[in-house]
Amino acid sequence: MEVRRRAGRSVGAVLFAEGFRPFFLAAAIQALLALPLWLLIFSGRLDPPPAVDPAAWHAHEMLFGYLAAALAGFLLTAVPNWTGRLPISGLPLAGLFSLWLLGRVAQLPGLLPGAPSAVLDVLFLLALAAVIWREILAGRNLRNLPICLLVTCFAAANVGFHLLAREGDAAGFLRGGIAVAALLIALVGGRVVPSFTRNWMAKRGEAKLPQPFGGFDKACLAVTAAALAFWVLQPLGRPAALLMIAAGLLQLLRLLRWRGWRSLAEPLVLVLHLGYAWLPLGLLLLGLAALDPEAVPQSSGLHALTAGAVGLMTLAIMTRATLGHTGRPLTAGPATQAIYALVLIGALLRVAAPWLPFEQTAVLVISGLLWSGGFLGFVLVYGPMLLRRRGA
Repeated sequence: MEVRRRAGRSVGAVLFAEGFRPFFLAAAIQALLALPLWLLIFSGRLDPPPAVDPAAWHAHEMLFGYLAAALAGFLLTAVPNWTGRLPISGLPLAGLFSLWLLGRVAQLPGLLPGAPSAVLDVLFLLALAAVIWREILAGRNLRNLPICLLVTCFAAANVGFHLLAREGDAAGFLRGGIAVAALLIALVGGRVVPSFTRNWMAKRGEAKLPQPFGGFDKACLAVTAAALAFWVLQPLGRPAALLMIAAGLLQLLRLLRWRGWRSLAEPLVLVLHLGYAWLPLGLLLLGLAALDPEAVPQSSGLHALTAGAVGLMTLAIMTRATLGHTGRPLTAGPATQAIYALVLIGALLRVAAPWLPFEQTAVLVISGLLWSGGFLGFVLVYGPMLLRRRGA
């Protein structure tokens, strides 16, 4: 018994030693469980709970459940590097993680009445925003104030969702959450993708490296932010359509400037480019959907941004950060490549589903199982790394 208690304490101490450990593992488990539950409801094998919109619940749990955990794991690991301050660990980290877990339990359909469920759910993102603000300001890292603002907007979108969810009018706040996710990918991905690519190319002696951040990138971010703002307010309006198409084309050109095709030899780098590529695709599809909803379903654009951009970019960061921070080589082995492939193919099927000549429910179920299967792979391959000490 004493040996078991010591082992348990050791695992707990390791799990809450660094922010990426509990939150990356929890994000993968959330993706693994929440999506199959939605598929059971969608396919008619499980009755939806009363007074809950199943589609809204699905969107909420993937945004404010899965993405919130992945975002927390990334920020709690990256912010100490940005600020030079000590990372949050131990009991404070366990407390923050407990808020996320309480929110997920509270959101289980039919478990709690509306108000208590909503209060428990919004606490985590509000607390995370407060922590990030404190760390950035205390470290005088003013360059990353936009990150603080985006996390705060993400938390506010979750609050707004709960205020209007019972009236069935929370779609605008879900769009707001997706818009924040897209901007985070454009902002943070716009740093890490060319940076990691440049480092990898430099080690190989490449002559032509990704273009550094400059005026073009600033203009690209400004147009993307404007496009997403119009889309949140009037998703089918002509201004939103034209701006989204312009933003998509600019983001595509931005991606090409990073020379991702040169990283075919290392999937750990290539997947960053593949993940980011979903951002311009999603913007373009949503812009075209606003111009001609019958030709281009809005659901394809939405899932390009969520299942594609959010899913693959977060997975790319989670695998890379886990390898690096646990002392392992920064290379993607066969298992990791299979994980990437499952999520990528699942996202492709989901986005292409309206145009495929097959029964839609079957396609969506297959795409969802493939996508969640990638996160099952993450739990099996990376879970042991997250639960062990560095180098173990």
